[in-house]
Order: sequence, then structure tokens, then C-alpha cells
Amino acid sequence: MADASSPVFLYEDDPDLPGWKLWQFRDATRYNAFLEPLHVRVEGDVARVRMMPRHAHSNLRDAVHGGALLGFMDVALFAAVRGFGILGAVGAVTLDLSAQFVGGGAIGVPLEARIELLRETGRLLFLRGLVVQDAMPTVASFTATLRKSSPPAGMA
Repeated sequence: MADASSPVFLYEDDPDLPGWKLWQFRDATRYNAFLEPLHVRVEGDVARVRMMPRHAHSNLRDAVHGGALLGFMDVALFAAVRGFGILGAVGAVTLDLSAQFVGGGAIGVPLEARIELLRETGRLLFLRGLVVQDAMPTVASFTATLRKSSPPAGMA
């Protein structure tokens, strides 16, 4: 299921990071661009989704802002299920996302969401994940439910 031809997302091998896929919105004016570039790598039952936190993602403590972390968790869910081959670029919505902040994330150090698919039903995906970083092994943990849906017209 290649997204290279998708009008919405790129999903292709990243020549600068062997073994990783670049997952990126084609429209740089959308929210995802605030977090991108994102990289995806599936290892067994775990999808690893990475971003590089920048100054724009920081709070007054010079750590990754909680809102940026929540946004990253939400977007990483979709990158993960794309990596698992479950969904294409679109076709689901977030029903719930529950997060527990464990420690502060450092700016300028890759931030990684490690996501597992717990269960898939006809319309629902149940997932859990950890946000980790070399400087802080566990930054946050989270669980989420996505509902499969039909993509909006023109986005299939």
C-alpha cells in the first residue's frame, strides 16, 4: 500500500535514514507541518515514529510543550497504522487519546513514539504507546482509539 502517489501524504524510503520511511503531508499549510518531518519504522509489532522537537515546540522551561507532545501522539498514531499497513493516508478519526506525562522532553533530541496495535475490529483500532527520548527514557505514555472511516472526497 504505497502512498507515494497519494495527493495528501508522502510515504517513502528516506535516503538520509536507511530503514526509515518519511511520512509527510504534501500541504505544508496544515497542522502536521508543525511537527514534520516524521519518520516511521516498523519493528515487529511496534511502529516507531520520530520527530525532531524544535524551539517552536518548547515551553518556558525549554522542554517540549505538553500540547506539542499531545499533537505528536495523535499524528504518530496515524503514521503508525500506515506503517502497519492498516490504513492509507486517511480513513480514520481519533475517538479518544489518554496521556500520562512522565518527564520533560528535550528540544533538539529526537522524540520517538513507540506504538503497538492492541486490537483491530471492523471499525475500531485500539493502540498504546510510549514517547521516549535518549535524554529521558519515558517522556509520556498514552492509549488511543481510532475509528475507521471513509476519507473525505478527493483524499482517497
